[in-house]
Amino acid sequence: MASLANTALTADELQRLRADHAAVFRPPFLKRHGIAMAGAFIVLYSLFCWWFFGVGKALERANWQIAGAYLADWVAYDIRPDVEFEEGYLQITYPRFSPLGDNPDPDWIVQETSMVTITAPTQTTGNQGSAASGGITFMAPSAPAAPAPAAPADGGISFMAPKADTTAQNQDGQSDAMTTTREERLTKATVTMGGATITVDGAGERTLVTVERGGEAVRLDVEREKTVTPLDPLPSWAVQKEPGLTVRFDMGWAGRFEVQDDEVKIWKRFFGWENFFFDTNSKFYPLSGGERIAAMFSSERLVEDRSNLSLAWEDFTMNPSWQHWDVWVKLLQTIVMAFVGTLFATLLAFPLSFMAARNITPSRITNQILKRIFDFVRSVDMLIWALFFTRAFGPGPLAGISAIFLTDTGTLGKLYAEALENIDDKQREGVKSVGASPTLIQRYGIVPQVLPVFLSQSLYFWESNTRSATIIGAVGAGGIGLKLWEAMRTNQDWENVAYMVLLILFVVFLFDGISNYLRTRLIGAAK
Repeated sequence: MASLANTALTADELQRLRADHAAVFRPPFLKRHGIAMAGAFIVLYSLFCWWFFGVGKALERANWQIAGAYLADWVAYDIRPDVEFEEGYLQITYPRFSPLGDNPDPDWIVQETSMVTITAPTQTTGNQGSAASGGITFMAPSAPAAPAPAAPADGGISFMAPKADTTAQNQDGQSDAMTTTREERLTKATVTMGGATITVDGAGERTLVTVERGGEAVRLDVEREKTVTPLDPLPSWAVQKEPGLTVRFDMGWAGRFEVQDDEVKIWKRFFGWENFFFDTNSKFYPLSGGERIAAMFSSERLVEDRSNLSLAWEDFTMNPSWQHWDVWVKLLQTIVMAFVGTLFATLLAFPLSFMAARNITPSRITNQILKRIFDFVRSVDMLIWALFFTRAFGPGPLAGISAIFLTDTGTLGKLYAEALENIDDKQREGVKSVGASPTLIQRYGIVPQVLPVFLSQSLYFWESNTRSATIIGAVGAGGIGLKLWEAMRTNQDWENVAYMVLLILFVVFLFDGISNYLRTRLIGAAK
């Protein structure tokens, strides 16, 4: 038998043996077709998900142009002038909080003025007659002169309104007289953006808008508050959904603009974050970077009885466009929410886990009740708990702390109990063999084994809760999450969103490093 086992089979013998006993040497079905079946399952499941979640329709409806604009707005800002069409002239307006300040005059908008005829109604009182021979009149002394009716010969009272061909009396006893004047007004504006030139000529009865870019030109005839009519074929970077409606022009990174029936709306994009350090009302705003630093430490004060350095700090932190101080305070609230909620959850889960562990507490009823409580509080998402506590306590950090505390108590309690159920009983039996009390057995036989694991898990949850606190803050639980949601709801201040996201990332990276360092030290000390 031993000699047969040590005998080596030749290739022919092995081949003949395989042929005689093919069923024995045949690989199992799953081994032969497992890879192909797994690949087919993945393909079929992907097709099912594509159909079930409507991925194709979502991609078809997606507006990638708007998505790209939002991403660009994270690192850029817009100047948004509106060229409004008036009767025979133009007017340029800016938003209330323009990055250019209260009196913007950018060099990329060239304005031309000329004398135009302005016709406007003048409000006058209806009774302009004067009483004669002691008659009584209701006419204001400063009213414009007009032919007055004859006073009654007997000196009676006259209630008769004067006749005037150029006025029309309204129901309030006022007459609308049309006044014509010659004034110098803006009649032509030329805007340069993205290699294009937009010329708006409003001197005539109808406004003519001419757009030139890369050798292409298109003219648009605008009948005020009625229609927008292209006089030339629209280029590929212009869209008009229906005749007579707004024409939209996409200038790529440089921005966009729209020609409407009453104005031209412009969004001109610039790289960077506008007025990040000082807003337009600050004394440091007109200065360059070097001049600002020099002015901070200069003895010549910009404001009487106030040092330039303290003035610069106040202008920076209280910048109304960026609200640095408020953002930092909200970020600190988020950090405190995560820390306090995790700390309280750790302190409560620690003793409860000993009662939930089967090898520590022999009562099966106690084990099961506590584990089901852990399952309940952790099965409800932290966001749901945050909504519940926001209704209970009102908006604020207390709701966020409570949501983190409750959710993490269930999760940490389960993890701690599982760690206790997998300890080495030899160490506990050794402490027990010397006659130690039950408390000392737990203290010296169990805690040294699980303490590094407990602290490591708590540190990880603290780091994770820093991110979670941002999300629950958006539903009213306080912190920077609420500030972030407010900035996103405006759909305009995406650079502010990017600023807060970077601050959150910095804090998460910092806490991740601290958590990893502490976990490494704890595990190393335990070894």
